[in-house]
Amino acid sequence: MTETNGALPTPSNGAGSTLDSGAPAASDRNSLSIGSNGPLLLHDVRLVETLAHFNRERVPERNPHAKGAGAFGVFETTEDVSRYTKAALFQKGARTEMLARFSTVAGEQGSPDTWRDVRGFALKFYTSEGNYDIVGNNTPIFFLRDPMKFPHFIRSQKRMPGTGLRDNNMQWDFWTLNPESAHQVTYLMGDRGLPKTWRHMNGYGSHTYMWINAQGEKFWVKYHFKTDQGVQTMTDEEAERLAGSDADFHRRDLVEAIERGEYPSWTLYVQVMPYEDAKTYRFNPFDLTKVWPHSDYPLIKVGKMTLNRNPENFFAEIEQAAFAPSNLVPGIGVSPDKMLLGRVFAYADAQRARIGTNYLQLPVNKPKVKVNSYTFDGHMTYEHSGSAPVYAPNSYGRPWSDETGPAEDGWEADGEMVRSAYSLHAEDDDFSQAGTLVREVFDDAQRERLVQTVANHLAGGVVEPVLSRAFQYWRNVDGAVGERIEKAYYEIKANGASSR
Repeated sequence: MTETNGALPTPSNGAGSTLDSGAPAASDRNSLSIGSNGPLLLHDVRLVETLAHFNRERVPERNPHAKGAGAFGVFETTEDVSRYTKAALFQKGARTEMLARFSTVAGEQGSPDTWRDVRGFALKFYTSEGNYDIVGNNTPIFFLRDPMKFPHFIRSQKRMPGTGLRDNNMQWDFWTLNPESAHQVTYLMGDRGLPKTWRHMNGYGSHTYMWINAQGEKFWVKYHFKTDQGVQTMTDEEAERLAGSDADFHRRDLVEAIERGEYPSWTLYVQVMPYEDAKTYRFNPFDLTKVWPHSDYPLIKVGKMTLNRNPENFFAEIEQAAFAPSNLVPGIGVSPDKMLLGRVFAYADAQRARIGTNYLQLPVNKPKVKVNSYTFDGHMTYEHSGSAPVYAPNSYGRPWSDETGPAEDGWEADGEMVRSAYSLHAEDDDFSQAGTLVREVFDDAQRERLVQTVANHLAGGVVEPVLSRAFQYWRNVDGAVGERIEKAYYEIKANGASSR
């Protein structure tokens, strides 16, 4: 039993897409993996071509997450979680310098901070074992579960190729043709889609990661950074007003709070799943569109992150800051999450395209520990290894690595090479967790605001056949809410009013 990707319109000419070389492309929907749940393969030319070209679409601003800001601080591990990981930064009493960057996803440089959007929550820890990056958002989930779709998703949220305008119909066309987006869209259209400030929102690693302890035992983990300021949001009306009066509202708020000495902080908790549980858990634990209910895996406290220093130079320390989930340290690894595996390649490659080959030599990205790397030269080389051998192995004393055998942070995979969605676990589907969010997490007032937000958004230019699919999309999330959205939409249209 495998998961579907949703109904797709049939191309009018019956032809598929091609590689950039002109040869037929195998798929624009699914990456090549070992079995439905296995690791992705580097020789998937379509995936590598899609991600690598996407990373180079715009220079020099980031493609997603272009508008943002950040600050420096410290992370202190206050609890003993050594039974789960040997990572130095997560040992009790460890204090680690760090950098945080917050952002919107779809907006370009200069766009308003207060547009309804997911917020980026990217963290860089300058640990004693090298840099560790957590590249997450202010939601514990995402719109997609396969990286092949990521460039298509980002383009659907940006601007029309003809007019250069953002377009609600384009957004809903993509969302309704990819129903796995329902959980994240529900978050986005709810109150959490408009945080009052960056200080008043939670942050999440979103993906599932692996932790390994000193005995070699493996665990699956999810990161939750809970704001100590309390979660606060704003209304559509407040957001619209601020978008016109102070497009840099969130950026300004963070700078001024730190200048006042009101240092924002977040408490880190993790959910920990025993390694073997993943095989039979009722939801696919590596599906980025799903959460693990806290009743199954409760939060475990780890420590506190505090931001206490503004950058001295915004360009040098924030614009040139480069985050990538490939920056891992001993005791932490990735998981079979396809989106994470795609990002492990794509994010570092995006920084090479955006900043330059040697972006890790810039002060804001440079590790605090000595580097002995066998990558050399390229544009803007500053650090170098003198006359030491540039090859490994060598006979002249320069050390190299030669680990063999099972990977400490690996997992088992077997099967034929396929292009497939994940195999379904017992309770996997696209809409149930979104429905739970609407019915069991939102209160009546939040549900009403969700209805009005979605109806207004649909009234702002969504047309057939996308409109009917959008109504059905919400009925699939929750029948009552879906009916209310459709009714509210027609009331708005009858009154001749709509909002962006």
